Amino acid sequence: MKTQSKLYFYLIISAIVLGILAIVALYIGVYDFNGESPFRVLSKYIQGDPSLSLSDKYVIWDVRTSRIIMTILIGSMLAVSGTTLQGLFKNPLATGEAIGLTSGATLLAAFAIVLGGHFKQYLPEIVQFSLVGISAFLGALLAMMLVYRISTSAGKTNVVMMLLSGVAITSIGFSITGFLIYLSKDEQLRDLSFWNMGSLAAATWTKNIVLTFVIIISYAILLPKGKALNAMMLGERDAQHLGINVERLKKQIVIITSLMIGTCVAFSGTIGFVGLIVPYILRLLFKSNYVFILPLSAVLGSILLLIADTISRSIVAPSELPIGILTSLIGGPIFIAILIKFKKSL
Repeated sequence: MKTQSKLYFYLIISAIVLGILAIVALYIGVYDFNGESPFRVLSKYIQGDPSLSLSDKYVIWDVRTSRIIMTILIGSMLAVSGTTLQGLFKNPLATGEAIGLTSGATLLAAFAIVLGGHFKQYLPEIVQFSLVGISAFLGALLAMMLVYRISTSAGKTNVVMMLLSGVAITSIGFSITGFLIYLSKDEQLRDLSFWNMGSLAAATWTKNIVLTFVIIISYAILLPKGKALNAMMLGERDAQHLGINVERLKKQIVIITSLMIGTCVAFSGTIGFVGLIVPYILRLLFKSNYVFILPLSAVLGSILLLIADTISRSIVAPSELPIGILTSLIGGPIFIAILIKFKKSL
């Protein structure tokens, strides 16, 4: 009970910090609301005040608020996916980027963008609408299955093989994506550039609804797995002796992390290192206790990405710095620090 109380305390504090940052992000932007505060304008919109202009309504609700919500959802999912993968593989470098999930999702999303026009009309209407998203999910799932198959032998996963196969798949994925860029037209080239650099500028409430649906399903399965991931740290055989269905746990994590990363890539492009930075910070505070770091990563991931997005759209205002560039700039040194710290064990 004491552990649960501490967890709830940290979650409440983190949620309060996230709420404050969301309000700050709402205030940051080049649009002028005729001297009124954005929070006041948002309150008027929610109350249905007829005095608000159409431009005020659009900026406060469809641009800023929808983007903040999308940032919170995607940051949370990227962090949780990285945390669960690190727990599954018992390695601090196991993230969606390191083991090829992101490149797999980007590759099939690129196929859908460049070649989808040739066969899209033959697909059901609901599939046409979400073709890029479905393709990104399938790309992440196929990449994860391939990495897992290569790196697993006799029921044991070789960490070095996992990372090396992830590097190989990432290289292949980005080389084919580069070829698709070469074949693409101007409009397709702009879309592909969006995937490669990452951006949250295309946030909409429809996308937020889809992300919310994905996050509810994913977290209902993953967040209660803290004790199971703690048991996995002892080794698969010991985890089985403790009553953990190891194979079922692996399959659940593979499918759910692929779903989350694929959906994030479909809506925001490649945003790297969130799944690496967040669990690393939490591990410094709570060691490798996944009962703590798994639920807390859901909130800290949102905090990190919201800070990064706020900086990316204000540092060169009125232009916008692609957020994938900023997260990679932050995550690269941390990645090197992890390598140095764990170079003997790796």
